[in-house]
Amino acid sequence: MPLMLQLQQITLVQFRNYVQQQFSFTEKVVGICGPNGSGKTNLLDAIYYLGFTKSYFTRNDGQNVHHGLAGMRLQGRFMLDNEPQDVVSILRENNKKEFSLNGDEYKKFSEHIGRFPCVMIAPDDIALIIGGSEERRKFIDTILSQIDSSYLHHLIDYNKVLQQRNSLLKQAAEQGRINEALLEVFNEQLSINGEWIYEQRTKFMETFLELVIAFYTRIANKDDAVSIAYESDLQKGKMLSLLQTARQKDAVLQRTTVGIHKDDLLIRMDETSFKNDASQGQRKSLLFALKLAEWQILKNEKGFSPILLLDDVFEKLDEQRMHNLLEWVCTDDGSQVFITDTHSVRLQNQLNEIKVGFQLLEL
Repeated sequence: MPLMLQLQQITLVQFRNYVQQQFSFTEKVVGICGPNGSGKTNLLDAIYYLGFTKSYFTRNDGQNVHHGLAGMRLQGRFMLDNEPQDVVSILRENNKKEFSLNGDEYKKFSEHIGRFPCVMIAPDDIALIIGGSEERRKFIDTILSQIDSSYLHHLIDYNKVLQQRNSLLKQAAEQGRINEALLEVFNEQLSINGEWIYEQRTKFMETFLELVIAFYTRIANKDDAVSIAYESDLQKGKMLSLLQTARQKDAVLQRTTVGIHKDDLLIRMDETSFKNDASQGQRKSLLFALKLAEWQILKNEKGFSPILLLDDVFEKLDEQRMHNLLEWVCTDDGSQVFITDTHSVRLQNQLNEIKVGFQLLEL
């Protein structure tokens, strides 16, 4: 029997539009229906929060608190390999945040990442295709951080040193001189972390990008001559020498202009820019391919399927593609899938068609 991760119950207190509510999940496929504004997306985000210690949609924890109230609490009962796992997140009235697993409070929230992996697909994710490079880096980092905790620690260290180096460059511009010894220390620390992250990303991309193209072909029913390549400054040389070469430019611009914080995915179709030339259907197909490749990679690495959260996906694909997608993910042996839709009849019909047991919640 393969390992299975399943969320059995969640309690939301003062989270977004919920003052206090508990939901129990009895099936591995859960449909969540209701009109816009009823809290469908908020429920998915609460599940995501318990996996990642933060919201999928907002960086500021205070924005998740029910309007007019102070503090919030989320509690989830997961089952992993038939063992109950209780996760609790509390945001106190003074904005102090606590996170615990089975009664043991985490000293560092980063220790929790990857224990209960989730993959979210939401309408705004199209920014992954048409947005700036930061969106794609964040996406890759989210996958790698769930696979390997040391990746997350290197990334945190890199970003911390990057901030310090940028502050030093700004300070130097104001004072007309720079602390050479400190710059050297920052260059060294940035290079050690940057080189390590670059190696991990390079290794990861070999498998990941192949999967994305294969999944795109499966969803779109054709390949459309789509290609994806990993781009990094570090493909041109070692980071320490790149920093030394860019020193003058960095001083003028008062920020670090080379490094893994500039990495990107170059997506092309027939040798032209994908985001400029692709149709809406092609963009949606690629978005789903990226997310399902994430789901597959995490499943391969963890030995069990991540929880899949599909928010409002019916508006994004035609009926045939939707049927193919649901058949693919909902019939996966060990995967729990949560799907939101404004039309309960449409969702029921689709799930009945693929002959899968499901639970339907009406909000």
